Parts: sequence; C-alpha cells; structure tokens
Amino acid sequence: MSPATSTDQAGPGSRPGGRGRFGWPVYAWGLWDWGSAAFNAVITTFVFSVYITSDDFGPNADTNLGWALAGAGLLVALFAPITGQRADRSGRRGFWLAVNTMLVVAVSAALFLVQPSEEYLWLGLVLLASGNIFFEFASVNYNAMLNEISTPTTIGRVSGLGWGLGYIGGIVLLLVVYFGLISPDVGVFGITGENGMDVRVTMLVCAVWTLAFSLPVLVTLRDDKAQRTPRGPRVGIVDSYRHLIAMVADLWRTDRNTVRFLLASAVFRDGLAGVFTFGGVLAAGTFGFSAGGVIIFGVAANVVAGLATIGFGVLDDRIGPKRVIVFSLVCMLGAGLAVFALNAGGSTVFWTFGLLLAVFVGPAQSASRTFLARLIPEGHEGQVFGLYATTGRAVSFLAPAAWSISIAIGAAVTGVADKDDAQYWGILGVLLVLLVGLLLLLPVRSGVREDSALVTHA
Repeated sequence: MSPATSTDQAGPGSRPGGRGRFGWPVYAWGLWDWGSAAFNAVITTFVFSVYITSDDFGPNADTNLGWALAGAGLLVALFAPITGQRADRSGRRGFWLAVNTMLVVAVSAALFLVQPSEEYLWLGLVLLASGNIFFEFASVNYNAMLNEISTPTTIGRVSGLGWGLGYIGGIVLLLVVYFGLISPDVGVFGITGENGMDVRVTMLVCAVWTLAFSLPVLVTLRDDKAQRTPRGPRVGIVDSYRHLIAMVADLWRTDRNTVRFLLASAVFRDGLAGVFTFGGVLAAGTFGFSAGGVIIFGVAANVVAGLATIGFGVLDDRIGPKRVIVFSLVCMLGAGLAVFALNAGGSTVFWTFGLLLAVFVGPAQSASRTFLARLIPEGHEGQVFGLYATTGRAVSFLAPAAWSISIAIGAAVTGVADKDDAQYWGILGVLLVLLVGLLLLLPVRSGVREDSALVTHA
C-alpha cells in the first residue's frame, strides 16, 4: 500500500504512526529547500534579476528578461510532466534530483562570468533562464519524495518544515550577502562594486550554499537499487507525451477531483505568488517605503511566512490540508481588503496587514503540496507533480494581468491623471485571483483519489 493511503505505514523519516520526532531523512530533505532558496530568492528575486536589468545592460534589459523567463516557463510547462514520468519509470528519482540540482549549482557559479556590460546581457539571461528550468525540474523530483519520507499523520508537518526552511534560508543568505558584499562600499575580502564584482561574487556564494545544503538529501535519500528496473519498456520522448496525453484524458474521465484540484491550486498559487511579487512594489509606491525599508519589510515578511508555515504544518496533519488552504485564503482576502480600504493610513497599515498577509502565504503553499501528495498513487509522484508545475506555469499570467487591469480601473474610477496614484487598486486584482482559486477549491473533495487513470498508462 502507498504511503499516501496507508494510515499506519511509516516512511524512513518518521516513526510508526508519525507521533515521534522526525528522523534525519526529514531534516536532510528539508535542507534542500533551505539551500535551493539561494537560486529562487537571492538570484532570481532579489539580486541577479535586479543586476541584469540595470542601465549597464542596455535599454531593453527589462523586456528581454521577461521574454527569457517566459521562454523558460514555457519549456518547464512542456517538459516537467514527462521528466517526472520518466524518473518514476526508471526508479531513479534521487538521481535526477541530483543531476538537476548540480546543474543549478553550475549555472549559479557561471553567473560570475556576467560582467556589467550590454554584450553580456544574453549570456546572463540564458543562464538565468536555464537555471530556472533546472530548478523547476529538480523541484518536481524533490516534491515527489514527500510521500517517501512521511506518513499520512506527518505529511503536513514535513511539508511545512521544508517550505518554512526555504523561506528562512533565503532570507538568511540574503542578509549575509547584502551586509557582507552588496551594501558596504568595501565588503569582505576587500570586494567592491567595481565591475559588478559584489554581485558576481554573490553568485559564487549562492552556488556553494546550494551545493552544501543539497548534499544531505542527495547522500541520505538514495535510490533503492532494487527499484531501478524500469517499469515497463523504455520509451522515447514522443511515446512519453503519448502516455502523458492518455493519462490526462483518463484522469479527466475517472478522477476529476484531482483535475479540479490541479486547476484550483494553479489559480490560487498564482495569487499567492502575486502577493510577494507586488508586495514590495506596493510598499514603495503607495505606502512610501524607502528602498532599504522594502528590504527590511521583505526580510520580516519572509521570516514570518517561514515560521508560520512550519507551525501550520501541525494543523495540516490535524484538520487536513483543504481546511488550512481555505482558512489561509479567507484570512488573506480579509487582510488584503484592509490594505486597500485603509491605504491612507501609511506605513503602519502596511506593516500590520502586509505581515498578516505574509503569515498565510506559506501555509497555503505547503498545504497545497500535501493535498496533492495525498491523492497520488504510489510510483506516480513525479508525473503528477510535473503536471502540478505545468498547470502553475499555464496560468502564471493571471495575477500580473489582474494587477495591471485593476490599477487601470482604479484610475478611471478615481479620475486621477497618473495611474501610479491608483496603484493601491492593484491589490484588488490579486485578491480576485485568490478568490477565484478559493471558489474553485471549495467543491474539491479531500483525500479522495482514483488510481485507474495513472495506473492504466503507467
């Protein structure tokens, strides 16, 4: 029986029944999230993306960055399900986690070569896009390991621990590189900003960070040699897509509950991403935060999100992931409406309700992962988490589009000449995406799955 359906089978990371302390495999697994935050948070969000769009890289750097990341997202959407499927078939999930993680490390280190000059723009963009692809492929296999190291009574806490460590690890590293390399005129070892050396050395630090904290899971959770025999004949890329299409069609016919969850989660996860994507923009543009103030708020928000995610993992196991998601989304809707309605209150309003929003982002993300993990038949985790990545990428335009449209509507309603004066209306667009995701989630049944669609085309 699969760990996803058994009530008494213990994974390697917990004691039977899940009532004891976590074992080393769980902590080793969680440390991957802590380490991989170097690429996700520091490189993609806070440091390298800002560096590559600076004036040194030419007038079209912003637009080209968008195209590069859009292309990466398209490739992830196309290939994530079949890479997960092929890892499931070969029984080498750990191997492919290692391969893709090492590629992320290599890309992070190679970013050191990107000097602040227009001729290096596309080198930086191609490396950044490639890193995003490898990161997403690694995440598919990483998420697929969740059932291996947990039981139905611990899965929420295990997922919450990993996700929480990711939030906190990214901020710890950001503080290290910001105050050690980027902020001071002369950083550690005499490094300065000349020729972009502060940012470029930060890329090397990120590579070492990812490597160091990924090794525990790669060494601890090795593939079982007895399970390395491929499940069925080896198939090519074209046949992999045929299997995928047939599986999705059967999934729709026999297990629409899982399909509905994939759709609902794709929508509300995009809304959750929008909260962090536009939170800093809103803090600076509407509530008057300085650049330093935005960073301080970002640090506080991520720490709060990380700690809350770890804590809510207990609730996930006790009351179920759907209730955690619903409660989190409802609370976020309330806090977001307060940010909109009380926008004239200044920074105090944003500190209060912005941090309240941050409290519930991580728990909703983590519970979404455990909800799906409870539905997946044993041996098909990679394929279904690949679909999870694909559906998320497919609707990733929703929150940005809703943000921009809501600001335009706000400017028209209030009659302001400058749309920036109606920026706070953008939060309503993000909240609308969260609301739609919540409404799509409500009819989805918890802990109910059908094996036939996945098993038929395994």
